[in-house]
Amino acid sequence: MPAPEGALATLLRWDERACVRLNRALRYRALFYLFRAVSRLGDGLFWGALMLALLVCDGMAAAFPVLHMVAVAGAATLVYRALKQGTRRLRPFEAHAHIAAGIAPLDRCSFPSGHTLHAVAFTTIALSYYPALAPLLLPFAFLVAASRIVLGMHYPTDVAAGALLGAALALASFALL
Repeated sequence: MPAPEGALATLLRWDERACVRLNRALRYRALFYLFRAVSRLGDGLFWGALMLALLVCDGMAAAFPVLHMVAVAGAATLVYRALKQGTRRLRPFEAHAHIAAGIAPLDRCSFPSGHTLHAVAFTTIALSYYPALAPLLLPFAFLVAASRIVLGMHYPTDVAAGALLGAALALASFALL
């Protein structure tokens, strides 16, 4: 069994190699624009539009689900900001010259992916109230997560941690209800 340092070093090498491979998608213009657009929609525009659409289409019946998403968004923001300040992991494009930045980062640190955290949390909550939205929300959440790696903003482990945290926060919010 390898020593913890060896296992960690292996994980970090895998993380970097995976990021480099996925970041190569930036060489293809169509993919670059797709992932860039998805990432920017994942900044909050898509989720805000979803909540507004739910309120318009479902009226007062959507008020509780929307408030639920807003409350979890606040908690998610607090959690990922605290983790980013605590870990201070450099973004892949900053740490490795052979990884290109596809967009400007919203903050300085990489771990965890806040975009992925929010995408998973919002998707989990929205689908619990509106399961018919799965064909729209599941692919979008996946593309948001993938975009963060492809654009050189996050390592795969940052995205995985964001997804786990988003799911945990969403599930914890149901337990509190």
